[in-house]
Amino acid sequence: MFSQGRRRAVPAALAVAALLTVAGCSGSSSSDGTSVDGGALQVIPAADRKAPIEMSGTTVDGEKLDISTLRGKPLVMNVWGSWCGPCRTEAPALQAAYEELGDSTSFVGIAFRDTETGAKTHEKEFGITYPSLFDEGSLLLNLNGAVTSQSIPVTLILDEQGRIAGRYVGTVTKVTLMDLVEDVEKSSEAA
Repeated sequence: MFSQGRRRAVPAALAVAALLTVAGCSGSSSSDGTSVDGGALQVIPAADRKAPIEMSGTTVDGEKLDISTLRGKPLVMNVWGSWCGPCRTEAPALQAAYEELGDSTSFVGIAFRDTETGAKTHEKEFGITYPSLFDEGSLLLNLNGAVTSQSIPVTLILDEQGRIAGRYVGTVTKVTLMDLVEDVEKSSEAA
């Protein structure tokens, strides 16, 4: 049998674990977007887009990557963590969209606050073949407030100039992601 102190500690530990799960890995929507697939979708008109995102670092595989080298076509940027359940759920959809969109769209992940082993295992388990930058917390600062540590998974679409043009907060599906890329391309052409 549990002692009186242990009986109180177990529910408290479960409550803390539940709070950390909700706070650190959210599938919730934001107030500025339309709810789609249980998440929040936002397309930013070309005239309202901020300066291009500047970001470089080391990938999970140890390669150097500067995202400015990917300009000239849309860039899907997904912020994920191997410890995040919704991130694991959406991983196959992201890889499928990457394969279907082919050379028309670039993809980069951001492995947020992960371990090298956890990130590599995640990519291997889900067959992720596009690069992911390894982030210990500083890369999100380059995203003009579009992603917070409490809102992952988040998928951003950067336009051909490297500006944030679309955002999906929550677990994205392949269809929603491909529609968002198409919407960003249309909004960029209309500008």
